[in-house]
Amino acid sequence: MDLRLPRLRRPRPRRALAAAAAVVVLAGAGTWTAVASDDAPEVRRADRVMATGEGVRIDTSFFTAGPEGRRPAVLLGHGFGGSKEDVRAQAEDLARDGYAVLTWSARGFGRSTGKIGLNDPEGEVADVSRLVDWLAARPEVRLDKDGDPRVGMAGNSYGGAIALLGAGYDDRVDAVAPAITYFDLAEALFPDGVFKKLWAGAFVTSGGGCARFEPELCAMYERVAESGVPDARARALLEARSPAAVADRIDVPTLLMQGQTDSLFPLGQADAAARAIRANGAPVGVDWLAGGHDGGDPETDRLHERVRAWFDRYLKGDESADTGPAFRVTRTGGVDSTDGRAQLRGASADAYPGLHSGTRTVELTGREQRFANPAGANPPAVSALPGIGGSGGLSQLSSLGIGVSLDFPGQHARFESAPVTRDLRVTGSPTVTVRVRSTSDDAVLFAKVYDVGPDGRQQVLPSQLVTPVRVEGARVGKDVELTLPAVDHEVREGHRLRLVLASTDLAYASPAAPATYTVSLKSGLTVPTAPGVTTAEAPLPAWVVWLPVAGAVTALALLLTGRRRTAAPAPDPDLADVPLQITGLSKRYARSADRYAVRDLSFRVDKGQVLGLLGPNGAGKTTTLRMLMGLIKPDDGEIRVFGHAVRPGAPVLSRVGAFVEGAGFLPHLSGRENLELYWAATGRPPEDAHLDEALEIAGLGDALARAVRTYSQGMRQRLAIAQAMLGLPDLLILDEPTNGLDPPQIREMREVMIRYAAAGRTVIVSSHLLAEVEQSCTHLVVMDRGRLVQAGPVHDIIGSGDTLLVGTVTPVEEPLAEKVAALPGVESAVRTDEGLLVRLGADGTAPRLIAELVRLEVPVTSVGPHRRLEDAFLTLIGGSA
Repeated sequence: MDLRLPRLRRPRPRRALAAAAAVVVLAGAGTWTAVASDDAPEVRRADRVMATGEGVRIDTSFFTAGPEGRRPAVLLGHGFGGSKEDVRAQAEDLARDGYAVLTWSARGFGRSTGKIGLNDPEGEVADVSRLVDWLAARPEVRLDKDGDPRVGMAGNSYGGAIALLGAGYDDRVDAVAPAITYFDLAEALFPDGVFKKLWAGAFVTSGGGCARFEPELCAMYERVAESGVPDARARALLEARSPAAVADRIDVPTLLMQGQTDSLFPLGQADAAARAIRANGAPVGVDWLAGGHDGGDPETDRLHERVRAWFDRYLKGDESADTGPAFRVTRTGGVDSTDGRAQLRGASADAYPGLHSGTRTVELTGREQRFANPAGANPPAVSALPGIGGSGGLSQLSSLGIGVSLDFPGQHARFESAPVTRDLRVTGSPTVTVRVRSTSDDAVLFAKVYDVGPDGRQQVLPSQLVTPVRVEGARVGKDVELTLPAVDHEVREGHRLRLVLASTDLAYASPAAPATYTVSLKSGLTVPTAPGVTTAEAPLPAWVVWLPVAGAVTALALLLTGRRRTAAPAPDPDLADVPLQITGLSKRYARSADRYAVRDLSFRVDKGQVLGLLGPNGAGKTTTLRMLMGLIKPDDGEIRVFGHAVRPGAPVLSRVGAFVEGAGFLPHLSGRENLELYWAATGRPPEDAHLDEALEIAGLGDALARAVRTYSQGMRQRLAIAQAMLGLPDLLILDEPTNGLDPPQIREMREVMIRYAAAGRTVIVSSHLLAEVEQSCTHLVVMDRGRLVQAGPVHDIIGSGDTLLVGTVTPVEEPLAEKVAALPGVESAVRTDEGLLVRLGADGTAPRLIAELVRLEVPVTSVGPHRRLEDAFLTLIGGSA
């Protein structure tokens, strides 16, 4: 039986309007609403249900804004399991930007009827062509010719795939921008003939159950799930629903945005699409974002902006639209305290490097090794927990340098490199050749490359990704070239690379029959480095040029007007040695009697402390610092520095140095000349500057003799810190001193702060990088919504590090909690609203705990240290981040 489905004919322009009239039936005139927005055109929305035949009805919304007239159109698709409402915000934004936007709920989702066909060419793809027909008849939509609207398509995941399929089946689609989607669905769910069982099950569950799918899809899933082995019919069925089936027809400008933390549709899917579409002569942009189906940061705002620019260029024809680099990858470093996520920074290249650019060989060592595939493939190794998403996902922990993957002894082979002698950035897919023998005819292996720390114990699996491979004819031995998952990951100097070949993996189906595998190395590990990809320095804001001038003018104005100062309270002798005492401090928002930026804040800072001031955006940190520096006056309470009350212009402020939102330097002068000029402007004696001491602490070295315009961002930041340290103030205030710095520069900044406080001086630092605060600060003040949440030594707030928070889908019953508490290496297990709080004993480890939780069938969604600073911070501020 031929299971290949016929391809749709492309609509002929002269017949498009007739097709729209004959096939699409409007349910009444639709419902019109207006969406209000400050300082932006009003968005008009029309809701309609369109009947497409055979009882299928598609729920749609049409968005426009601004004056009457024709404009390009955009079709926005939603993700699997969602509906048109999921993309409403993006639709409204595009409408305000001058597009006519049509959203719809795919078959079987939202209020649309019909069976789910996984983008069936005769189902969901046919619906797209009918939607294009409808757009062609709208007076708001620009036409290229009769029946042919100017239209682009965008969407995430399921919606991204329909965008590619729409471009392949309907030549009226002019540009597409799919995100975190598939090119070959068969390869995504059956990679190299191995069944991705957990993700396949998640598909069926989120779709509402097998009965909600087309019968042939339901039968295929049940057949493969039962056998654990995808057959040729299953592959053919999914291939027919894949953009790869019409790869030679997709010839429109395409922006491919793919997730790095994605075990469902990994980066290789976007790579295959990019190569195929570029071969057709179309412009292609490739963007590797930080998020994906396994969690991480989806970078929603940035991607929406890039989609808009892409459509401005290729739908509006705006030649000035900046569509971004041909290739961009988001890299991580540090932790953002507002949401506990890794901080992001972009790197780019003028050409897409592919997955095997700039390769170098890393030699591996290890003898021939034998290991077992256990009966029933149980217990399975753990790499990712597919589908749990969110900040608790294992991929998120991996991005923060926390390794939680698990390989059981006797069920894997491993080969290891020597320590790398310099930092190594892996961008793409490593490859290696191994020889495999098995006591069975076929073998299934799971290949992965770990980043192993200098101590040999901490290992991180980049993005928690593995490559499954089915080796047929393995009984006689076979050489196999393995292509490892594509990642962007930096291996630090002194770390090792560890190749692991495991016989099982939790996310995949493995042979149930026991077997013994023998594996040996046939080559070194070939690692892609993509040398053309560079991380841009963060640009300096424009105000660095005018801020010094503005400051000088303001100071002169104050001097000339002779502004009178209010009488300050007398000094408090009991606080003469206390750098800072804040008591009952409050500041209301302007023109508000009852809304506070800071309210009833009290805390104390003693000599020698490095105090971290933490809080989410809007917590009142910057307002507090501005009051501390005398820039604004509090409404209530007081601030005392070494016993003296702080007021604008108070003499005691000469003992305070501050770095707030950067500093302005004259670019043509050297670093030393800039500092000397600044100090001279204060009117204080040159000998009081202690310039050499400040520069030694800042660690700028010979760079002081160079023009500031030659400085990197990190050097400018250190020069700004040195400026704040001139005169060696007893109290140094640093507001976000690591903004725009890369990890090595952040480490240098940490050392600067520690050195400064080492001589008995005091530092207050406000920062979003919780990992740095944890390493550099001795004390913390945590604020939220203007109030003090907690203050004290760092170790008291963080607490013990041997406690793990296990998140679960449903609450854990007491009998199951007791079983967890009785596990080896576990001292206690306490039920919480989120799941379980597990305290490990001296011999307990997170990987061993995860394995036991899987064995006990605990419905785990996340596992992480409970009282690292980021966890403590998020616990303290609750949901306000």
